[in-house]
Amino acid sequence: MNIIDELTWRDAINQQTDAEGLKKLVSDHKIALYCGVDPTGDSMHIGHLIPFMMMKRFELAGHHPYILIGGATGSIGDPSGRKTERQLQTMEQVNHNVEALGAQMKRLFGGDANVTMVNNYEWLSKISLLDFLRDYGKVVNVNTMLAKDIVASRLEVGISYTEFTYQILQSIDFMTLHREHNIQLQIGGADQWGNITSGTDMIHKIMGSDEEVYGLTIPLMLKADGTKFGKTAGGAIWLDPKKTSPYEFYQFWLNQDDRDVVKYLKFFTFLSKDEIDQLAKEVKENPAGRHAQKRLAEEVTRFVHSQEALDQAEKISDILFSGNVKELSVAEVQEAFEKVPHVEMSSDSVNIIDVLTETGIEPSRRQAREDVSAGAIYVNGEKVDEIDAVVDPSTNFSGKFVIFRRGKRNYFLAKVKN
Repeated sequence: MNIIDELTWRDAINQQTDAEGLKKLVSDHKIALYCGVDPTGDSMHIGHLIPFMMMKRFELAGHHPYILIGGATGSIGDPSGRKTERQLQTMEQVNHNVEALGAQMKRLFGGDANVTMVNNYEWLSKISLLDFLRDYGKVVNVNTMLAKDIVASRLEVGISYTEFTYQILQSIDFMTLHREHNIQLQIGGADQWGNITSGTDMIHKIMGSDEEVYGLTIPLMLKADGTKFGKTAGGAIWLDPKKTSPYEFYQFWLNQDDRDVVKYLKFFTFLSKDEIDQLAKEVKENPAGRHAQKRLAEEVTRFVHSQEALDQAEKISDILFSGNVKELSVAEVQEAFEKVPHVEMSSDSVNIIDVLTETGIEPSRRQAREDVSAGAIYVNGEKVDEIDAVVDPSTNFSGKFVIFRRGKRNYFLAKVKN
């Protein structure tokens, strides 16, 4: 299947500068293409992942992706999607973020020799102000720049000259990569359309109208309820396992709405059309089985983290579902209970009623006695149904934690004070 046909059935194309020309090009040749990310932080979140999934598909189809990390543009700030000016970062912070994002990209693309990483600081930092104005500013029409959505949306509240010129810098990126590496396609999110077309315009004006270059954008990802994809009550879902643990990452995908799961399978997995069609059928015929969500969680967690991280996430999920939490290691407890309510307790042995009320797990001693007597309280996976029972923190998890459960799913993690 032609890569453009594949992206089309995956509903992964928003706009193209020349759909017929691009399809013919990638049918006849293996091309070089690029996508950029600015180091505004030291980790990408899953929203950033979308265009790079498309880059991975091009790689699998035999094309040569270039990953651009914007060490220069990241120090300026892209106005796209923002109503206010970005806070400029120090160059020290920018460089730290460049290294962190580079490491993430290497994990995603597996150090493949057919993928090249570049940093636009290498060429943009060498352009003098006079060269910028004479060589590039002269071919860019201000009226055209003002009409771009990324700038027009900011005109009422104002935009600095720094952020106004961002699209020129990105255009220089495209032209430099085209000239030096014969890169013919830039991919980006839907909000990057103005920047991408500025790049094709600059190439045609400076290098000639017969230069064969293209732009392609990915649709804006929204959930079925109309809200923005990738956000939860706890914030963004990060690719950095220190910011979002693999278990939490896995659970995010496992808990997707039936209305969204097939769309996410198309975007975020490399499953074939036949496999996804079969999973879509199961969503309709057996939604309670949640086979599509489980497959989605497996595929994305494995791709972003590793098979080992997926195995651990599934182990934690199975243990929490069964209630056998004493089988968890100390590290797995920390990962699994990162987002559940935390309380503190003494390292001394203590009566079950006392500890439930002193930690606030139960609102009153009366309620604590009722729940214990009813068999609704579990300590480290074991049912406690005697009101004179004693909790000894030293018996599990190296004396660091005690896991309480009230009912079937209400977990509380007690951190033991030394």
